[in-house]
Amino acid sequence: MRLLEGGAVPVIECKVHLAPGTESSVEAMMAAFEDPRWTLREDRLRGQTWIVGYFSGSKEARSAWKILAPGLERVWLDGSPEFSRLPDTDWKESYKRHFKAWHLGRLHWVPEWKRSIYRVPPGDSVVLLDPGMAFGTGNHATTRLCCRRLSEFARRHPQDAAGKGRAWSDTSRVIDVGCGSGILAISAVKLGLSPVLGFDNDPVSVRVSRENAALNGVSGGISFFRAGVTGGLSGRSADLILANILANVLIRFADDLVRAVTPRGWLVLSGILVDELPGVRRRFRMAAPGWRIDSRSLREWADLRLIRPR
Repeated sequence: MRLLEGGAVPVIECKVHLAPGTESSVEAMMAAFEDPRWTLREDRLRGQTWIVGYFSGSKEARSAWKILAPGLERVWLDGSPEFSRLPDTDWKESYKRHFKAWHLGRLHWVPEWKRSIYRVPPGDSVVLLDPGMAFGTGNHATTRLCCRRLSEFARRHPQDAAGKGRAWSDTSRVIDVGCGSGILAISAVKLGLSPVLGFDNDPVSVRVSRENAALNGVSGGISFFRAGVTGGLSGRSADLILANILANVLIRFADDLVRAVTPRGWLVLSGILVDELPGVRRRFRMAAPGWRIDSRSLREWADLRLIRPR
């Protein structure tokens, strides 16, 4: 989402206050909605949370709210949406405040505006983040859980010569299911894993993923395309499959996901609320008998890793 080209395009903020205790429900709904223009903003000192969206005009903002609103329960909201125009400086500074550079092991996620001043240790890699992409910066707990698993996989399974010669049409090193902004797929290439596939059923996500790959100079190592889970995995397999989507979607496509994992490969699932984890675990135990299964949690979110035997 590049709303400001040379500072010429006005930014409209849509802000809606949430009722206390509804944050997890709203966060899960918004993760399923997959519109990177919307995010949650929290003031922990005051104990307040808002849904916030940024748009290139009033018409776009009101149209986006009409699409989002039906998915929100009335009891989740404390008031009506407020629309306001932000000066360019407010918009830019808002992103600078909320999206900071962070790293995990030897991979660093860095806002694009800090690329010239951020110092990367020798041997480490950088994923540059578009300052206008609120969804897919790695700030969300589900993305961080996937990044941890991805880094661990790269550490335990470094790229070999045979892997570099693989074609995207058969076996890949990594498949990013529901690629969103492409951050996980890009991170995989930066960690030396290739080839990488990423797909999403949203054409905007596919376009943004390709733009972010170009920004990071890794377009040649990734193929992004539009598809649903079944179509995207049909005839394909990978050593590592990442699926950061919702629990009900993971359960629905469990057989497709399991079938696409190579022997000794990993299947990493995220987008799972902690209280949903037992149900997801049961479904995947049925789909993948004999596989090793473990999980981790971060705040109210959890992941599930399955390792296929030989």
